[in-house]
Amino acid sequence: MNFKVIIDIAKALLHARLKQTVVAAVGVTFSITMFITLLSFMSGLNDLLDGLILNRTPHIRLYNEVKPSTKQPVDLNPDFSLDYNVIRSIKPSGGRLEIYNNVAILKHVGKDPRVLGIAPKVIAQVFYNIGAIDLTGAVHGVDVEAENKLFFFKDYVVTGNYRDLERVPNSIIIGKGVADKMLANPGDIISITTAKGDIIPLKVIGFFQSGIQEIDKVQSYASLSTVQKMLGKTESYITDIQIKLHTLELAPQVAEEYRQLFNVDAEDLQTANSQFETGSSVRTLISYSVGITLLIVAGFGIYNILNMMIYEKMDTIAILKATGFSGSDVRKIFLTIALTIGIVGSLAGMVFGFLLSAFIDSIPFNTAALPTVSTYPINYNPNFYLIGITFGIITTYLAGLLPARKASTVDPVVIIRGK
Repeated sequence: MNFKVIIDIAKALLHARLKQTVVAAVGVTFSITMFITLLSFMSGLNDLLDGLILNRTPHIRLYNEVKPSTKQPVDLNPDFSLDYNVIRSIKPSGGRLEIYNNVAILKHVGKDPRVLGIAPKVIAQVFYNIGAIDLTGAVHGVDVEAENKLFFFKDYVVTGNYRDLERVPNSIIIGKGVADKMLANPGDIISITTAKGDIIPLKVIGFFQSGIQEIDKVQSYASLSTVQKMLGKTESYITDIQIKLHTLELAPQVAEEYRQLFNVDAEDLQTANSQFETGSSVRTLISYSVGITLLIVAGFGIYNILNMMIYEKMDTIAILKATGFSGSDVRKIFLTIALTIGIVGSLAGMVFGFLLSAFIDSIPFNTAALPTVSTYPINYNPNFYLIGITFGIITTYLAGLLPARKASTVDPVVIIRGK
């Protein structure tokens, strides 16, 4: 049968039940709109929450862990090799926190094509002095430009200029939580006490706010040279080497390789922050589940409308078959109706989904805990739109398949005789 004739008949049937057709198309439009908006918002939220940690966390961290020696002298004595030795209250070994031969390690890692960048760090455990009260904390000595390049340091410095850490001697950028407790302001001189008991005066040049209060209450930043002088160490003293890779998924493999090659402890991001990946996966799964459920519900609406159309148009179907239309032709007519509703509804849903996402993206979202965020997060991933229209068309096709088959099996003689 001529495909144009099938299209014309499908169009006539759609116009004959225009209200029901519009309702079915609106159902698909609403489902696709909410599917796209929900996924865009949840994905943007995932990016925001993960970014709070992942943007501030290296893909691989090289350091020396404080731990007891795995081999005790008694285990090395051949006289006791066959005995079962029990040693209690084992103390940590006398190893240093410094990474040995760090200059060679930095040079080797810098030549690795898998590595995006390196940022050395010195971490000093300190006490912030507030009169007679001491607050525990940590000062991170960083290479300022490397820290900014790899971990977007300037985005989290809410007051002051991060480059002043290099320009101003004995300066510090303190966490916002620390500043609130100390009532410190930029330009003030604060004193901190190192683990060895040395009292060091430092000038506050700004505030740091990561969005995670537990970090902001203890953590501050200074230049590498400032922290090295605080600890009485040389310029070669490094306690951490932070590494970012071009491909995050390689982190566990590369970390294990560096652990064996450099004889240091290596922690990959997946191991350090596995809970965040789990949370993102669960939120994404929920979003897809809700969106697909909406599409299935819309599919049932189309199924019911086509079923009612078949019952009401039995005489029309009988006349079509009596005038030479085959069961296959009738099935194509009703599948064309279903696909027309699905395609129109899906295209409209994509447009409204984008507009609703853009509207949400423009709504102000200001909170002191997230200084880098000004509006609600939205991820405009084209895959969401592609998945939405694909599921919309497939759902409406399946919804129209059973009614179309039923219409193709109508016996025109029975219908006409009954009329």
